Amino acid sequence: MTTLEPATDAARDNLSALESEGVHIFREVAGEFDRPVILFSGGKDSTLLLHLAIKAFWPAPVPFPLLHVDTGHNFTEVITFRDHVVKKYGLRLIVATVQDWIDDGRLTERPDGTRNPLQTQPLLDTITAHKFDAVFGGGRRDEERARAKERIFSLRNAFGQWEPRRQRPELWNLYNGRHRPGEHVRVFPLSNWTEADVWNYIAREHLELPSIYYAHRRPVYLRDGMLLTEGPWGGPRDGETVRELSVRYRTVGDGSCTGAVESTATTVEQVIAEVQASRLTERGATRADDRLSEAAMEDRKREGYF
Repeated sequence: MTTLEPATDAARDNLSALESEGVHIFREVAGEFDRPVILFSGGKDSTLLLHLAIKAFWPAPVPFPLLHVDTGHNFTEVITFRDHVVKKYGLRLIVATVQDWIDDGRLTERPDGTRNPLQTQPLLDTITAHKFDAVFGGGRRDEERARAKERIFSLRNAFGQWEPRRQRPELWNLYNGRHRPGEHVRVFPLSNWTEADVWNYIAREHLELPSIYYAHRRPVYLRDGMLLTEGPWGGPRDGETVRELSVRYRTVGDGSCTGAVESTATTVEQVIAEVQASRLTERGATRADDRLSEAAMEDRKREGYF
């Protein structure tokens, strides 16, 4: 077992500064916008995001609803955890189900079975239907290059599209939320966090997470260097052998494109040790949808993706 060094004063101060920044951002949005919403999937980043929102407004309830764009290909453990959290804190959850858009013809199933890229239209339609003007997301700059370009307050045009040239400067923690009718702002309070920060904060705050973030035995098969598991999204192709391994998930999303990593880390301390030793970002290591092209994420963000 790897032994971790005790957290230094600098590390503790860093987490407190990140927490303070996140709480400040939530309160800024509450003061500037009329109809904010928090994207919440039950994953570790959106769980941390919700925790910051609870801290920002405690002892009052969180004044915004939650929104989950459900691909229908999520891991059961994550959906169960999502519903548990909503019930525990008495929150309002809006679910936009990709299957509904497929059933009525607004979307067409992709040949590869991946539904992550299909989330954009349900997201934009739901934002429009509910007139949300600020949408909190759990994106972090360390995850992927396109996300590294984005501001904490990210303006989206009337079509929900991201326009890099319209990014606004953010100096001295001053955020510009001005937008025209029909436009909205995506807000990323975790922008300055790293994966290690997230896990250290989870340890400090004793946050609950879906069980699949920790090592467990699961049948998996290797495809394009990633360990995928069978589900409603499909299974192994010819020549792909299923093996039962001890794995965990660094990030969770559509099961058709989210891979596991081999792991024996069953505690948060052991996960932190693995994260510290990793040379790949969590999305780079385990998300097939980010490998569709060199600019896959940026292309989707321009279309209105998270």
